[in-house]
Amino acid sequence: MENYTPAQPLIEMEKSADFLICIDSDGCVFDTMEVKHKECFIPNTINYWNLQAISKYAREAAEYVNLYSKSRGVNRFPALIEVMELLQDREEVKKRGFQFQDMTPLKKWIASETKLGNPALEEYVKNHPNDALMAQTLAWSAAVNRTVGEVVRGVPPFPYVRESFEKIRGKADVIVVSATPTEALCREWREHDLEQYVKVICGQEMGTKAECIAYARKHGYEDDHILMIGDAPGDLKAARANDALFFPIDPGKEDDSWKIFCEEALDRFFAVTYSGDYEQGLIDAFDACLPTTPPWKR
Repeated sequence: MENYTPAQPLIEMEKSADFLICIDSDGCVFDTMEVKHKECFIPNTINYWNLQAISKYAREAAEYVNLYSKSRGVNRFPALIEVMELLQDREEVKKRGFQFQDMTPLKKWIASETKLGNPALEEYVKNHPNDALMAQTLAWSAAVNRTVGEVVRGVPPFPYVRESFEKIRGKADVIVVSATPTEALCREWREHDLEQYVKVICGQEMGTKAECIAYARKHGYEDDHILMIGDAPGDLKAARANDALFFPIDPGKEDDSWKIFCEEALDRFFAVTYSGDYEQGLIDAFDACLPTTPPWKR
C-alpha cells in the first residue's frame, strides 16, 4: 500500500460508538509483568550485556525500573538505559570496578525514533552495519522476544476483566495500546479469547502510546468520551497528552481496581460523570503505589 505506516490499522479503524476506551495489556489486563521481566527480560539482560559479575545488582535495578518504580511499563529500550545508569551510580558496582559499555548510540536512536520496536531497530542495524552496540541491542531484544514466546503462557486476565468487556460491548470502541510487541499481544489476547472485544491491537511498532491514542481520537470522539486504562505512570501521561481520562490499575491491587472499574467507574464514564474529584482520587491512590527512589538509596 502506498504511504503505508505501521499505524494504518488505527487510521483505517471504523468508529462504531461514541466512546473510546484505550487499554494497556501487560500488568493491566494480564498478570504477566512479573513473569516476563523476572524470567525473560532480566536473564537475557544479564547474559547479552555481560553483567554476570554484578548480576545481583543488575537484577535489583531491572526489577525496580520495570516493576516497582514510576518507570514501570516503559518501553524496553529506555528501560535498559535507566537500568544501566542506576548500576553505574551504585556504590557496590563502583567498588567492583565494573566496566560498562558506551550506550550513546542507543540513546541517540531512542531520541530520534518513536516506533521503538525490533522492526525499526532491524532497519537501523541494516543501514549501520558497523554499529556493534546497536547490533548487540537487537540481539538482546530478539532473545527477549523468543524467551517470552517460550515461557509466557496460560496467564489469564485479572478477575473482572472479562465482565468489564461484556459491559463495554456495544457501548464503546476498544483498542489495545501497549509497549509490547504486537505479535506477543495478539498471541496473548487470542489465547484467552479477548481479541473479540477490541478493534485494533497496537504494539510498540505502531508508535508511542500517546501517538496511538492520537490516531484513534481523530475518528471524532469527544475528550470526555475517551478513557485510557493502565497500570503505569506512562499510561497516565499518554492519556493526558490527548486530553483523555485515565483509570488506574494499581500495581499489587489489580483485582480490587478491576472490581471498582467494572462495578462503579465504567458506569460513571458512560454517564459522563467520571472526571473531576472522582478521577483525581483514583489517580492520587495510584501515584502512591510506586516509589521514586530505589530501595538501596532509601
